[in-house]
Amino acid sequence: MRGLIICILILTSLSGYGQRMSITIKKVDGKIKIDGIPDEQAWSLADSAYQFTQNFPTDSLPAQAQTVAKILYDDENIYVLGVMHNLPQPRGYVTPSLRRDFRGAANDSFSVILDPFSDRTNGFLFGVNPFGVMREALIVNGGTGGGSFSMDWDNKWYAEAQQFEKYWIVEMAIPFKTLRFSEGVDSWLVNFYRVDSEYAERSTWSPVRRTFPIFNLANNRQLVWDEPTKKPGTNISVIPYVATNTQRDFEENTGEDFKPSTGFDIKYAVTPGLNLDVTVNPDFSQVEVDQQVTNLDRFEIFFPERRQFFLENADLFSGFGTGSTRPFFSRRIGIAIDTLTGQNVQNQIPFGMRLSGKVSDDLRLGILSMQAGRDASIGLPSYNYSMVSLQQKVFSRSNINFFAINKQTFESPSEYDTTSLNEFNRTFGVEYRLASSNNVWNGKAFYHRTFGPEPTTSPYAGGFFMNYDIQKWSVDIFSQLIGADYNPEVGFVRRNDIRQLATTVRYIWFPERGKIQSHGPAFDFDMVGNDTYGFLDWDYNLQYEISFRNTSSFFTRLRKQYTYLFDSFDPSGTGGVELPSDSEYTNYQFIARYESDQRKKIFFRLNTRSGQYFNGNRINLEGSVGYRYQPLGFTSIDFALNRILLPEPYTTTSLYLIGPRFDFTFTKKIFWTTFIQYNSQIENMNINTRFQWRFKPVSDIFLVYTDNYFAYHEGGFNIGQPRTRALTFKITYWLNL
Repeated sequence: MRGLIICILILTSLSGYGQRMSITIKKVDGKIKIDGIPDEQAWSLADSAYQFTQNFPTDSLPAQAQTVAKILYDDENIYVLGVMHNLPQPRGYVTPSLRRDFRGAANDSFSVILDPFSDRTNGFLFGVNPFGVMREALIVNGGTGGGSFSMDWDNKWYAEAQQFEKYWIVEMAIPFKTLRFSEGVDSWLVNFYRVDSEYAERSTWSPVRRTFPIFNLANNRQLVWDEPTKKPGTNISVIPYVATNTQRDFEENTGEDFKPSTGFDIKYAVTPGLNLDVTVNPDFSQVEVDQQVTNLDRFEIFFPERRQFFLENADLFSGFGTGSTRPFFSRRIGIAIDTLTGQNVQNQIPFGMRLSGKVSDDLRLGILSMQAGRDASIGLPSYNYSMVSLQQKVFSRSNINFFAINKQTFESPSEYDTTSLNEFNRTFGVEYRLASSNNVWNGKAFYHRTFGPEPTTSPYAGGFFMNYDIQKWSVDIFSQLIGADYNPEVGFVRRNDIRQLATTVRYIWFPERGKIQSHGPAFDFDMVGNDTYGFLDWDYNLQYEISFRNTSSFFTRLRKQYTYLFDSFDPSGTGGVELPSDSEYTNYQFIARYESDQRKKIFFRLNTRSGQYFNGNRINLEGSVGYRYQPLGFTSIDFALNRILLPEPYTTTSLYLIGPRFDFTFTKKIFWTTFIQYNSQIENMNINTRFQWRFKPVSDIFLVYTDNYFAYHEGGFNIGQPRTRALTFKITYWLNL
């Protein structure tokens, strides 16, 4: 019977009857075993999504590698089946490793996208590759724009995959408690997509235009329930942890022996669409270290948030403003500045809470409050960080957003230095985000204002962004005005007191045959100035981009740029003689990037930004070279080489950043990663090695070792005395009540 059911399933999935605009999800009585073998009779009765169409390299042809998806449910789970057909010849599959949360346009995978509120704005993605490796992600802002796809979200669900001669199969079980949805509705939105390495092909059930991200939510189709959705019952998860660590600072001759700590997170579904998260004494010691960069910039560099607590529904908190002007940046919480040394130091968080999700079909709510501890050693009082945001859907996919942010201490001003620390800092703002129903128009307009203990004259930030994208033409326009007194202390602002205008125009050709998938020119300019100095910076660029059908790509740009230094600045990044303030420079640069075929076991990325540099020249080469010994892992080395050539008395120097990485996945549950980073600019070598055993779903044991050494490049590579060292052991366990 088992073999007959599978045979019928495969044969019916190859049938050629007409395309459908919806799929019905039916309730199943018996249990479905998640083993990658669809031998339950219920699968033969389930509705099907079939006749997938290409998203890459074209968007107008049926997929060469066809896929069939089926979907069922019971009282606890949604079940998804994917049958991925291949042509008869033997073939292999591509995966970076057996580590969860794989990503890449060349890695074989099958994914389902669920939009429970049918708002075409927010969704959940669950994916599996042929080796049974799982990934999950949150999609926000309709799947358009930077930060709209986040794989940092982690939750409980189950999947298995099996490989056969002419196809491979995936079975998933997604608990209702993992999702956020409304009761009593009779339809959601859904899409399925597949990445196939053999044909370098990406295909979807509901067609997605090739110029849009494949996870774009604008064109999802209906998922019709045979019964209205019901509340999944009490939904409470407790995630306790126990950790111990030892650390030593050799330069300060200080340290701690093994110091135990414990804490917990609670996740409580107030409603099926609204979730309460509580954290007590959170510990983030297992978070992977940031990738270092060579800093030749005059302004602060942005590093993304990696801590799990801040990631679910993160767009309700960190999605405001622009990439360079953010009123809320969660990495400001739990990190403080030592006012004596100017260095960042860890600031303990005793507790915090976050309420986020859907209040109704058209209204989302975000409330966050984190209490940071007092640190008398650096004169830091205890601060509370709070934020409230509302997102109201308007029209088909657009929304209006309001937010308020408050950072405040309730300690007496006599307990801290009021010349460097404020009693409170507040930011209020309103934004309108545009997303047309066909995804041709996307954009936002915003206005923010900050408040502090003392009144100021220009504490505002405002601007807009607009993107127009049709099949061959794309136009972006961006403008912002940042006041000199705009100061969101919980935010990230690269520059104050500026006016900025930037525009990019692109044209793309799509050849019907040959090795090139698309190519085309673009022109852009970016101008920054203010009332005091006039133009501060401007650049204009002629560029050309080529995408190949084998997933490789090439990009080149010719740039002319102008820079006015209103403050003195050392362009060598070494603390040498500074260029004087009130000086200006016009330079020409060549910028290029090449990425190889990511399906190959040896893959690489090279980019350069070379040419004139202030009053001298710069030769730059950056990139990454990797080797994949699949499916067990990969080894790669990231590098950045900068040769700065400046006239006397300014510093001529060479800066090196080299980062070997070793990623071993012994099984789908046991991982070992080692990341070594040598940075000649700060004369440091960092070693971070992390062992992880996922002994239960979303439950882990971590062992993390970190070492920093004084290192320099003088007559060869030299390693000196150790600077800091730390060893952490941590256990987390996800318990559903």
